[in-house]
Amino acid sequence: MTDPRTGSLGADPPTPAGHDPPAGGFAVVELFTSQGCSSCPPAEEVLSEIERDARTHGRPVYALGFHVDYWDYLGWPDPFGDGAYSARQEAYARAFGSGRLYTPQMIVNGAVEFIGSDRRRAADVIASALAGPAGTPVTLSVEAADGGRRVVVEYQAGRLPEPATLNLAVVERDLATDVAAGENAGRTLRQDNVVRAFTSTALAAERGRVELAAPRDLDVRRAAVVGYVQSERDKAVVGAVAVDLAG
Repeated sequence: MTDPRTGSLGADPPTPAGHDPPAGGFAVVELFTSQGCSSCPPAEEVLSEIERDARTHGRPVYALGFHVDYWDYLGWPDPFGDGAYSARQEAYARAFGSGRLYTPQMIVNGAVEFIGSDRRRAADVIASALAGPAGTPVTLSVEAADGGRRVVVEYQAGRLPEPATLNLAVVERDLATDVAAGENAGRTLRQDNVVRAFTSTALAAERGRVELAAPRDLDVRRAAVVGYVQSERDKAVVGAVAVDLAG
């Protein structure tokens, strides 16, 4: 596994979260990671840097940390791990024709994959995505019900590929876990934009309503909903937006 390398993520003019991005591209950054993997904490630091940079400068960059479950056997069941996230990574491996699963893996806009701890590669790929054409317009209206345990999302999207999927993720930042066993035993792992709930909906219409069941311990003050439209033919992400859950 390569060591993380330095690289600036740059900055664009600010755009408030949840609003349509300015003309130009966007980047959906999916990190497949695990608390049971000793190579993953540096990649999680990169994802945190990406999230902070996007939030500070209003950049249309959307970070998501998907915790897989296939390293749980090493002695530490990842509390955020889910077999559905492992299956999502497997679907990418099939789409890329590699059949290869590894952590940490970063995928940008469903099209480019690389080792998630590689700061320079992440910066270059994100910069390239932001320099691309504007994506499909996506608008979300979000409501947290039942004390945040149920998230209701109304969406609207245009210029849909066929077939298209709307992915909705509830992400939570500023999380800390004391790891007691496994490859990271004795470490306190701090992670941002951890995916706490996720659903994919086939888009047969340009608008609709979706509900997600959020975990009982979700802190809505540190949570957001990321929505992104994806082509099912080649997994390319064609549009995205994020809205703070407490906003």
